[in-house]
Amino acid sequence: MALFGFKRKEKEQASLEAGLEKTRTGLFDKLSRAVAGKDTVDDEVLDDLEEVLVTSDVGVKTTVDIIHRIEARVAEDKYVSTKELQGLMQAEIAALLLGSTAERPAQFDAPFPSTPHVVMVVGVNGVGKTTSIGKIAHHYKRAGKRVLLGAADTFRAAATEQLDVWAQRAEVEIIKQYQGADPAAVAFDTLAAAKARDADVVLIDTAGRLHNQIGLMDELSKVRRVMDRQVPGAPHEVLLVLDASTGQNALRQAEAFTQAVDVTGLVLTKLDGTAKGGIVIGISNEFQIPVKYIGVGEGIEDLQVFDRAAFVAALFGDRASA
Repeated sequence: MALFGFKRKEKEQASLEAGLEKTRTGLFDKLSRAVAGKDTVDDEVLDDLEEVLVTSDVGVKTTVDIIHRIEARVAEDKYVSTKELQGLMQAEIAALLLGSTAERPAQFDAPFPSTPHVVMVVGVNGVGKTTSIGKIAHHYKRAGKRVLLGAADTFRAAATEQLDVWAQRAEVEIIKQYQGADPAAVAFDTLAAAKARDADVVLIDTAGRLHNQIGLMDELSKVRRVMDRQVPGAPHEVLLVLDASTGQNALRQAEAFTQAVDVTGLVLTKLDGTAKGGIVIGISNEFQIPVKYIGVGEGIEDLQVFDRAAFVAALFGDRASA
């Protein structure tokens, strides 16, 4: 069993490294140019490093945080070679990334504080929200959890049908109504069914686009209030799904959704095939929200529990640190 777990971890790490290849290549090329001909980390190297991070979609605020941390280490150690810089960056980036809590565990086989554990999933259309819900449901089901999906995105014509397809693929149950139905009513019915069927975890899909941010805020607030009446404390989690390939646009989406609803975790999709993987670091640090899951492929298995150490190791091509 231990060997199986080790092989699975190795496979996931290889998949993560492949998914981050474009980001890693871009980062290394920029880093190499920044330290070319330099022996020590001086002010010029730090200035160049700042530009490297910003242009790697890490974001301005997080770049400044990383630079300040490295400056402090350089001042403390008196001498830091450019060869040591990569290890220093890995350590400081990992330190900025938040981890999941026992109340909101990321591991699919972890126990919940209470059941049904209700997760509301938010995000704009096109980021992979419905697909992510299906993949999360699959992993929970495989871990032995009883899973129920709620199709509360009743505005988009194909949303319920797409979620239904994923429910069948993951072999889990789904509660749905007609297009245009009240999303809060769907959420209420889903939680009622979850209690009646002794579900362990409930994943509620929500609308990806309303007419304006006020409409989004009002709708999500209404859904939350209705769920809390059915299951006190629900939703226990609010996962925001973002498309990593959109870079700074994902940062703006995170800003809008965190203003509208209390986001507790992030799902970053489409990391494979993009050079903008640095956005994972920026969004988690800037909004102080843990990344829970990352998508590194289209297959049902290609959604991974986010591991800070493994991510940073893959980002820098350092398998020994994973």
